[in-house]
Parts: sequence; structure tokens; C-alpha cells
Amino acid sequence: MSDTQPENLPATTAAGDAQTSAAEVVDQREGMFGVRGTGDTSGFGGLRRQVALPGGTPKPYGSWFDGATERLESLVGDGAIEKVVVDRGELTLHIQRERLVEVAQHIRDDEGLRFEFCSGVSGVHYPHETDRELHAVYHLLSITHNRRIRLEVSCPDADPHIPSIVSVYPANDWHERETWDFFGIIFDGHPALTRIQMPDDWPGHPQRKDYPLGGIDVEYKGAVIPPPDTRRSYN
Repeated sequence: MSDTQPENLPATTAAGDAQTSAAEVVDQREGMFGVRGTGDTSGFGGLRRQVALPGGTPKPYGSWFDGATERLESLVGDGAIEKVVVDRGELTLHIQRERLVEVAQHIRDDEGLRFEFCSGVSGVHYPHETDRELHAVYHLLSITHNRRIRLEVSCPDADPHIPSIVSVYPANDWHERETWDFFGIIFDGHPALTRIQMPDDWPGHPQRKDYPLGGIDVEYKGAVIPPPDTRRSYN
């Protein structure tokens, strides 16, 4: 077995396991389904589970991660990269939202980076992560170097604005619309930020964790199943 790590494989420690970082706990969930206010007949009401996110990873990161991160830092300077996370053999860069477009431009165009393809943006909602409740996650691929990287940007519920990167990655157009539709993140500078799945007059953003379940009765032969928010709860 070679002592060197192939450049296009995930970073590993000397023991061969992917590097991990200390977790940051953002919430504690109770019970199986997270429903409160009624008696528990399921036996799962005593469950307690932490919601934890990977913390920052110290250098060295391993594999090509160090070279790529240092190259990007030399291009954008201090402050643009808030945190570097290496978890499960994958590299995630947490980016200051005001610097996102600048970072995206460099990470696409610089010959040492060349992440030419952005497969889209995903929204995430962490209601208990104060002042960082909404996250936008960008998945990038370097066809030139056969590498993958992830950019993550956060913003507060009170100011849900993140710059659009459609000017850098035009294919992100519909993905940003979908993230706005489902999570309510406003992508400043997007050419036409309108809903893409829900009707234009739909209230709220249905993939946020604080969105009411709602629904209508579902009728079967000989039975009616009520919508989720009116069913009997078990914890």
C-alpha cells in the first residue's frame, strides 16, 4: 500500500480514517417525532438527541485540501473563509455571505482550482442556531482536477439575504428560485426570483422546520385520515 494519498481521494489520517472535527451542538430534540403537548403512548417520549454540526478542522487537512484552501485564501484574503470543515472525507468551506460572489468567481476561474461546475444550491433550516438559522449549500465539481468541494453560507431569519451567484454559475438560476420558494432565502441580484414549485400566492416556505404541517383529509374506502396537524400525537 502506498504511503502517499492519491490527490483525488478524500483526506485521511495516518490510521486511515477520514478526518473529523469537534461537533457544535445547535439543538436538543426530545421524543421520536418532535411533537409536544399531548400524552406519550409510544414509549419513545424519553428519547433525547442532540442536533450537532461539524466544527472547524485544524490544519493540516490532508490530501489536496490544504493546497486548494491556501490557494483560495491567497486570492480572497482574510475574512472571506469563516471556517474550514473536513468531515467524512469531504471539504466544506463556510463563506462570509458578502464575499460569496468574489469567492465563487475565483474558485471557478483560477487555474489551480477550476471548479467549473456548480450542481446547484440546497437550503437548510436550523431554527435554534441563533443568527445563522438559514444556510445555503453549494456543491461544486472540478472537471479539470476531478475534485469536489462544498461552499456553505449562512444568514439570520431576520435578514434572509444572500448574494446570487447566477452571474458566475448561470445554471444556478432555477436552483436559487427553488431555495427561495421552499426556505425563504432571498438571493440578491437574481434576475427573476419567483416561486418555481408552489403557486405564486402561496403563504410561507414549506420546507422550513417551523412551517405548519397542515394538509387536508385523505379519504379511503371506509376510512378518513386527518391531516398531520390534527392527528393524535404520541409524545
